[in-house]
Amino acid sequence: MPDQEFVSEGAESVVEFAIGGMTCAACSTRLEKVLNRQPGMQANVNLAAERARVRLQGAAVEAVIAAVAKAGFTAVPVDAGTREREKIAKQQAYRQELRHFWVALALTLPLVGQMVFMFGEGGHDNELPRWLQLALATPVQFWIGARFYDGAWKSLRGGGANMDVLVALGTSMAWIFSTVVTVFGLHEQHVYFEGAAAVITLVLLGKLLEARAKARTSAAIESLIRLRPKVARIERAGHWVDVPVDALMPGDVFLVRPGESVPVDGVVEEGDSSVDEAMLTGESMPVGKRTGDQVFAATSNGSGSLRCRATGVGEATLLAGIIRMVGEAQGSKAPVQRLADRISSIFVPAVCAIALLTFLLWWWLGGDFAAALVNSVAVLVIACPCALGLATPTAIMVGTGQGAQAGILVRNAEALERAEKITVLALDKTGTLTQGRPRLTDLFALVGDERQALRLAVALEQHSEHPLARAVLAAWQEQAGAAATGHELPAVSQFNAITGQGVEAWVDDQQFRLGAPDWLGQAEAPQVLALQGQGKTVIVLARIEAAGVVVPLAYLAVADTLRASSRAAVQRLQQRGIKVVMLTGDNAATAAVIAREAGIEDFRTGILPAGKAAAINALKTAGSVVAMVGDGINDAPALAAADVSFAIGAGSDAAIEAADLTLIRSDLMGVADAISLSAATLGKIRQNLFFAFIYNVVGIPLAALGYLNPVFAGAAMALSSVSVVTSSLMLRRWRPGQ
Repeated sequence: MPDQEFVSEGAESVVEFAIGGMTCAACSTRLEKVLNRQPGMQANVNLAAERARVRLQGAAVEAVIAAVAKAGFTAVPVDAGTREREKIAKQQAYRQELRHFWVALALTLPLVGQMVFMFGEGGHDNELPRWLQLALATPVQFWIGARFYDGAWKSLRGGGANMDVLVALGTSMAWIFSTVVTVFGLHEQHVYFEGAAAVITLVLLGKLLEARAKARTSAAIESLIRLRPKVARIERAGHWVDVPVDALMPGDVFLVRPGESVPVDGVVEEGDSSVDEAMLTGESMPVGKRTGDQVFAATSNGSGSLRCRATGVGEATLLAGIIRMVGEAQGSKAPVQRLADRISSIFVPAVCAIALLTFLLWWWLGGDFAAALVNSVAVLVIACPCALGLATPTAIMVGTGQGAQAGILVRNAEALERAEKITVLALDKTGTLTQGRPRLTDLFALVGDERQALRLAVALEQHSEHPLARAVLAAWQEQAGAAATGHELPAVSQFNAITGQGVEAWVDDQQFRLGAPDWLGQAEAPQVLALQGQGKTVIVLARIEAAGVVVPLAYLAVADTLRASSRAAVQRLQQRGIKVVMLTGDNAATAAVIAREAGIEDFRTGILPAGKAAAINALKTAGSVVAMVGDGINDAPALAAADVSFAIGAGSDAAIEAADLTLIRSDLMGVADAISLSAATLGKIRQNLFFAFIYNVVGIPLAALGYLNPVFAGAAMALSSVSVVTSSLMLRRWRPGQ
């Protein structure tokens, strides 16, 4: 996201900020409310990613930073170097907090250890002198625990309350009571220095464990960033020189040697090799590259050298786009999180009220001030809004990261949530179910052999740009690659293209035609009818004799064949209870053949682009959750109309921009994988939210009823957040095909 100092009146942009100082869900919820109350700002704050995405409409970046600061946090606009700076800062902060934890542990262990001896003979006679307990607990309370007081003050100053308020309030009550007992020599009263110190130490431990676990949730995007090459070998004045990748410009010629990574996106100008694109597509098999093929930044070259021309550099590479899209998806908010947000906004005040009520009832009914204090402290300490706040974003971060590694790019969390609910999947035929390019499937020579017939057909078609001509030429090139000799083409003269019919030319003083069967009088030929019945387009090669007599020499059949994985993908979708519908502009015969091969029963033919959108809307009116898969510009209206839309990665920019999810690999199986990923992610979110709710629903009443010591309550609170993040990390086990 570019640095942006000022947004002029009426302009609109989205700026991402790195947020510092958030400690729990109450913080992120409050900050989001603060920003959304500001004029010209629409914000989305993510606790797990520590990011805020703000849509600015006539507001300045400085206004966002000021509003965030007033709420008690820090904000820095994200740029290309932010992630690396954040990583270094977090590592330094982690090391400092780790040192604080070891100090806190050293001071707390004697306080907790004495409790073991107090259960033996002598009871309280075995406890440490109270002045020593005060000396040990005070640094933990006010030096190690300073972060909780700072966070609580900023939260209250901003008009809210967060987890720091609960920890600071609970431990302070225990420390103040114990200090009063110690100073005034009230020996009949027990002191709770060990409780206050242990809670702070355990919460700090929980924060350290949580930080480590959260760092792992962004492992996928970090691995993508690490793939970026640092150096490129480019051509300068006839010489090859090594330069930083950032110095490359579109149009520069670069060399990729065997075993090297491709530095930027480009087109092969010379060379023949295979490239491992697994980091982009999830496909383990290398992809052959030759002149005219595209190569992508950070993919790994095989054994051949490639001379390429740069087409996309810097933030314009496919890899940069993936990183950007994954980051945006990880920072977005799923609708299922709204319930947790609403609860988090009232959570801390409600817990404080319960703690106060617990204190009053225990003191009033039991007459025991110490018991009332301990139980109210336990209520404050065990309550944890963090688990609620982390339940959704951590799962989204891991899920979208896993998707990116499998070649599934999620535009936002809402799309990921909706994908699980799909009941009808509409898809285009050409380029989605099929390869997207016609190829020669059959050649029947009526005179001579097939090689000679193909050679003559290529000679006639070599100057044509028609898709059928390209299919014939591609078949010839495949043969030429397999055999180096005998593939020279004969010379042609008097070439003429007849629109809608075919081509004609003279070869070796003989006239030949190549074109539609009805033009050459072969429309009723049995072989032609048989091939057309298979959904193939037939062209006829013929020699024209004296007096215009047509002598057919060969029949060539061209078809856009089904992708190898399409039938299995359709079957997998149907097994999930999803109805698959094919929408195509092709004729009924061709569509019927492809539908039959793919295992699709419902297909609509002769549909124009606007008709596809209308078909999607008709399916939606029946109450279905409708998804659309497409790859072309003509699919964009239908993609925009669908509840969930998928774009094949090899498709047009218009289709990709209109889609909710993009499949880098041109394979329908990616749709099934995306739906599987959605189900796994949403299942994990529901599991996280269930345990977060249950933890608080069960834990707070137990503490209020006196069944939980503050030390155990602190340990449970610390572990609750860790358990939610760890649960989300289990999503890393998801694999395509599940």
